[in-house]
Amino acid sequence: MAEFLGYRRSDGSVGVRNHVVVINTTTEVASLVRRIAGRIPGVVSVVHQHGYTELAEDRAQMVRTLVGNAANPNVAAALFVGLGGADDVTESLAQAVRARGRVAHALTLANAPSIDRLIAEAVEWLQGALSDASKLTREPADVRELVVGLECGGSDAWSGVTANPALGVASDMIVAEGGTVILSETTEAIGAEHILAARAVSPEVARAFLDLITAYETRMLATGEDIRSANPAPGNIKGGLTTLDEKSLGCIKKAGSSPLREVVRYAERPKELGFVFMDTPGYDVESVTGMTAGGAQVVVFTTGRGSPTGSPIAPVIKVSSNSQLYRRMPQHIDVDAGVIVEGAGTLESVGREIYEKVLAVASGEPAAAELFGHREFSIWRLAETI
Repeated sequence: MAEFLGYRRSDGSVGVRNHVVVINTTTEVASLVRRIAGRIPGVVSVVHQHGYTELAEDRAQMVRTLVGNAANPNVAAALFVGLGGADDVTESLAQAVRARGRVAHALTLANAPSIDRLIAEAVEWLQGALSDASKLTREPADVRELVVGLECGGSDAWSGVTANPALGVASDMIVAEGGTVILSETTEAIGAEHILAARAVSPEVARAFLDLITAYETRMLATGEDIRSANPAPGNIKGGLTTLDEKSLGCIKKAGSSPLREVVRYAERPKELGFVFMDTPGYDVESVTGMTAGGAQVVVFTTGRGSPTGSPIAPVIKVSSNSQLYRRMPQHIDVDAGVIVEGAGTLESVGREIYEKVLAVASGEPAAAELFGHREFSIWRLAETI
């Protein structure tokens, strides 16, 4: 059984990072959260633009996403900062994280005598959390305790030939060791949904997946967009893709050939091990945020055009589909799958390289996106803002 070195949490999960984070619960305090994090080296700010005046479905999605990310195994402790007052969710978010057996605290402006006092209290709590986190050490953990998110963005015509199927090889290796991989981007399964549905472990799982496709496409048609008949992303068109079917057939290769065991909502934690599909948009930042809320400790992100997306919660490993990109943007790329085209590698050898990079990064090796400071975070919005 393959192993990595991680931080064992009180709920039994294993983190590959040991973050202490501070999160805003509404966009009005985003700058305050950044200011607080700036006072304490080592604290990570997690900032988003959601909050008040949202419809119920968006409020529920925001809550699920923030709780999931704060309780991600990579997070040692989380501080929520909000406005307070009617309909404020700050304290309930911290309670929900604590109910999962994790460390969380809440502060609001409404309950603080002054902003200076709130900042001082936040700094004091975070310093204590950092001190506690620093006492933890890495210990061996089985790959079966690893959840890996699969993402692609800025695809080119080689993505479905090199990077995505090579990642599929790595995904099958992770699943064979008992681990879990999450395939996302519902839009980018449209046109290839019958292929994934045929891999479902039961008719119920197949129907749940096909229902997601139908619901997503219905919502898009209601806006006047027929995304099945055209590629909606100009970057993909520039990369050489002409239809959404081409994009989708390449996208699903990231999940290899393992059976589809479960379908989950955005930001929902899987109950099954193995290959899981999560309902997310094609927008990579929102998709990655959903998977980290679902417990992904590592994300592998294939790209043909060099999307620099990272995450404040999980290391994001970048795989280039062509070697020209690898040579042009070494700050963003960890693995070059372009060697497959150039004859210096195979799907199997690059897949093995990705698998070994996942274990190395899970054991503490920084991914390129981490070294370059990419910490993008955005929540999928479902409805209009009131």
